[in-house]
Amino acid sequence: MSSVILANGRFPTHQVPLSILIGANNIICCDGAVNNLNKYGLEPTAIVGDLDSLSDDLREKYSDRLFHNSDQQSNDLTKTVNWCIDRGIRAINILAGTGLREDHTLGNIGLLPSYNRMGVEVIMITDYGTLVPLLKGDRLTSYKGQKVSIFSFDSSTIFNSRNLLYPIENMRFNELWKGTLNQSVDDWFELAFESGSVVVFRSH
Repeated sequence: MSSVILANGRFPTHQVPLSILIGANNIICCDGAVNNLNKYGLEPTAIVGDLDSLSDDLREKYSDRLFHNSDQQSNDLTKTVNWCIDRGIRAINILAGTGLREDHTLGNIGLLPSYNRMGVEVIMITDYGTLVPLLKGDRLTSYKGQKVSIFSFDSSTIFNSRNLLYPIENMRFNELWKGTLNQSVDDWFELAFESGSVVVFRSH
């Protein structure tokens, strides 16, 4: 089954995230994200969060699928991921996790490795590409010319690569931008590192 968490960032317009949204078996909305989903003509499986962004009409319409969580130590995306984990949903596509407020965008991307550590297989899909968290090195499918950026949230992680236009050899990314703006030269590329907190962007 395909499960989508719809965050409250910019609603998707690209065919890739939209096709995932339309084909999902479960759509779990982060609080006010249901407003855009409702306008698009789809219905949520559940709505999770502090529920302060819902109109009275939607609150009444979806009263049977509201899950209030007022925890101020967690954001709505993490509350929704935890809701999924509690119900045995361990493979999740996150949509609308970026756009609009830059602080929310950076926060949501930075949380992806944490969700991996919680036992969730998670991918964030935007109008421009996919963001995949890695806790150790891996080989990723690609295509020749695909834009690739690597974000390391641990400056001690040492990287090596294969099949990237700008090879990475025993390199640390001690600033967040240093792994950005690379490119695949084949239908796969590989990142080698023992452990870390990494997010890889691949363009559509």
